[in-house]
This record gives sequence, C-alpha cells and structure tokens, in this order.
Amino acid sequence: MEIFSLPFIQHAILAGLLASIACGIIGSLVVVNRTVFLAGGIAHAAYGGVGLAFFFALPALPCIMGFSLFTALIMAFITMRRRERMDTFIGVVWAVGMALGIILIDLSPGYNVDLMSFLFGSILTVPGSDIGIMVAVDIVTVAAVCFFYKELLAMSYDMEFSRVRGVPVNMLHFLFLALVALGVVMTIRVVGLILVMALFTIAPYLTERFSRSLAGMMAASCMANIFFVFTGLWLSYRYNLTSGATIILVAAVFLMIFILLERFVPKHS
Repeated sequence: MEIFSLPFIQHAILAGLLASIACGIIGSLVVVNRTVFLAGGIAHAAYGGVGLAFFFALPALPCIMGFSLFTALIMAFITMRRRERMDTFIGVVWAVGMALGIILIDLSPGYNVDLMSFLFGSILTVPGSDIGIMVAVDIVTVAAVCFFYKELLAMSYDMEFSRVRGVPVNMLHFLFLALVALGVVMTIRVVGLILVMALFTIAPYLTERFSRSLAGMMAASCMANIFFVFTGLWLSYRYNLTSGATIILVAAVFLMIFILLERFVPKHS
C-alpha cells in the first residue's frame, strides 16, 4: 500500500479518473452521433499542437489544447456546410495537422524523449500542472452537457427534426466538437494520441446496449472507463508494461468477450 503514497502514483490515479469521466461523457455523444471518424480526425490533427509546443518551446498541454480547439472549429465549420464531402475534408485536416506537427518537430533543435509520451501516453509522468487543467476540462464538460442536455439529446437522435423545432443545431455542433477537442487533449497523457479513440468508443459501445437513457449511458461509460484505466494501470505496474497500451488492451478484451457473448449466448425473452 505504500506505493499509493508516491506523488507520481497519486497523479496517475487522479489523471486516470479525470480522463475516464471526460471520455465516458464525450465518448457517449461521439458513439450516439456516429462521429467516430470526425473525433478521430481531431485527435490525430492535435499532433500539430505537439509540434508547435516543441518548436516554440511552449507549455505542451495548453498549446495542444489551443491547436485542437482551432482544428475542431475548422472541422465543425466544414462539416456543417459540406456534409456530403465530410469524410474527405476530415481526412485532409487530419493529414495536414499531423504533417505540420512532424515538420515542426523535425525543425526543433535537439530531441526530447517526452515526445513519445504524447503518441503512446505516459500516465505515470503526469505533472501537477496538467492535473489542474484536466480538472478544469472535466468541470467545463460536465457543466456544458448538463446545461444543454436536452438539446444534445435531441440533436443526437434526429438533427434535422431538432433544427425544425428550433434547437440551435449549428451552435451545439460547434460545442460538441470543442468538447471532443478538450477530451482528446486531456486523454493524451493517459493513452496517447494514437490510442485515444479506443478509450472514447469502447466503453460507450459496451454500455449502450444496457442503458435506458443518454445520461445513464454516460454514467455507465465513465464507470467502465475507470475500471479499464485502473486495471490497465495495475497490470502495467505489475508486469512493467506500457501503461497506455495496457489500458486499451484491457478494454479490448472486454469488448471481445462482450461480442462473443452476444454472438453465441442465446437471448431469453
């Protein structure tokens, strides 16, 4: 039990808890709205923010957050006006963001080993300053979803009908993608940019079948993510494995078990 007295373990546990809440709430909206590719585009384009932070020697998390929000606003604007070509434009923004990050890192003097933590996560090295930002993001996320819950619910299930009924669909679309960007940034330290979408989507997919409401799905997804994160964190510490990859593999194992049970176990009416 003495391991829990170590500051870096305390930060890792708190970071995992905060990221699980954000991913559970935002991921539920992503899955219900079927915008996984759109959210993935924001996640990978965020690498441009990593490049900016390294090139200009700026604080990493605020820089990545600003760039991700900018990317999310571009994608929101494009997808609202040209929905028929949405996948094409998402792919372009995704590629440009990653290319910008790679070039800026190439031009940065020296090599920073911390770069790998942004790609694959490094939950054991989360600094206290990042914890403060993650708390703020969680507060903003919970407050925004609670305040606009009915509107987000309506938009998630029928966007055109919601628009006819006077729901501010365009504003909510921008808000939704901004929340995705914030969620991506705070999850980078836990599982990294490459694996972030798995934490966004696996838990909501598993809990959607058993939830009677969007709010219930969000709560169940948060609990499932907390279980995945802490189980993966314990296994990574126990067997000296990369924490981010271990967390995602734990979630993937439960996903495969669920699919097998759904496929082979007969359903009783």
